[in-house]
Amino acid sequence: METTENPWQTLNSSVKYENPWLTIRHEEVITPAGTPGIYGVVSFKNKAIGVVPIDSEGNTYLVGQYRYALNEYSWEIPEGGCPIGTDPLDSAKRELKEETGLEAAKWTKIARIHTSNSATDEEGFLYIAEELVQGEHEPEETEDLRVWKLPLAEAVNMVMSSQITDSLSVSGLLIVARLRGI
Repeated sequence: METTENPWQTLNSSVKYENPWLTIRHEEVITPAGTPGIYGVVSFKNKAIGVVPIDSEGNTYLVGQYRYALNEYSWEIPEGGCPIGTDPLDSAKRELKEETGLEAAKWTKIARIHTSNSATDEEGFLYIAEELVQGEHEPEETEDLRVWKLPLAEAVNMVMSSQITDSLSVSGLLIVARLRGI
């Protein structure tokens, strides 16, 4: 695949909002067509991490929680943030334990993705966690989580019927299904 040079020209960039998790920039640009324009960019201060845990019977584990920004309940793979400059695998292990109580002896990185590349520069990493051992989960104070163990094929059906819409979850579950011939 060929890469091309950036056809956008940034004239001015200013931070319009910032908190401990993200920064929102307003940018004045010259578009690829040569016309003036504006662009808003959301930059996250963490990388996105998603884990598809698979047990010896072919089951996976979803985490359910109410998502404030969507104003709806969401079933997802275990996921969270990885501080910039730290090892994504270490963060994946932490998130799996926090959200499900599971620990895994075998880890496989399956993808690097961009979660919504038209508006954010967020980068995500997806892993399969296998050879699972159940322990106690340790959710963060902002999390009210339910854990659901179900066959991987059932989780894939939830993706295909838009019952699972989270981008990390959709990507992770479909990649694992493809790798496993489901």
